[in-house]
Amino acid sequence: MELPIDNKQFLALSREQVDVWLVYVDETYDENLVASYRRLLTAQELEQEARFYFPNDRHRFLVTRALVRDVLSRYEAISPQDWRFEQNAYGRPTIANDNVISKLISFNISHSDGLIILSITRDRALGVDTENLTRSAPMQIANSYFSPREIAALHRLPAALLSQRFFELWTLKESYIKARGMGLTIPLDQFSFNLDVDQQIRIEFETAFDDLSSRWWFWQWRPSANHIAALCLELEDGAAATVITRKVIPLLPSETLVSNMLRTSTRRY
Repeated sequence: MELPIDNKQFLALSREQVDVWLVYVDETYDENLVASYRRLLTAQELEQEARFYFPNDRHRFLVTRALVRDVLSRYEAISPQDWRFEQNAYGRPTIANDNVISKLISFNISHSDGLIILSITRDRALGVDTENLTRSAPMQIANSYFSPREIAALHRLPAALLSQRFFELWTLKESYIKARGMGLTIPLDQFSFNLDVDQQIRIEFETAFDDLSSRWWFWQWRPSANHIAALCLELEDGAAATVITRKVIPLLPSETLVSNMLRTSTRRY
């Protein structure tokens, strides 16, 4: 099922490109695939899998780990089972393999019910987040943790639009804090997103917050009728980047290019 490493055509790893890999979980329940995925995992990962109470959560964990290992091996001559990972002080996973290409890879993962997303680029901070739109939006989170500007903008919307706007804001905020690699230690009320101008994404920081709007670029799109996703990438002033999106089933050679980016950042703030 898996191609020998020596015969693979490796993908280019570029600072000018982000590769986004989508897995629709319903396509990964084949028994042979599941057995192949499990053989890739370390003993520690298998213990983590077993700790999930619900079968769907166990399966999503398994597919996520297999996706990361399989896709990383499309960029570097390391077998999927030989990738090693460690976590930073905030729990974000990074690659621990000690070779030149591995040290240049930046990646981030997100998953929601039915969908897993892996984003990869070279030597830049990035973050990705996805949410399932069929669940109820926890508006109490917005009222408690979003910035005053975001809360005010939410409450100006018709009730029918509140849930979608919450998830638009939440995925963008999550993608940013994941790109920073510090998780929820970054206060969510210290930065705001404005989505009300010509389908553009604008981020603004409070005066005391140590960051610059011009440092970041954002994309947001709908990878399925039931999901929304956001991607955040660190860019130098005046730089640009292309996003290539692929649908894939881990360990299967076929993949499909997807073109569905809907909303992006403006060049200047």
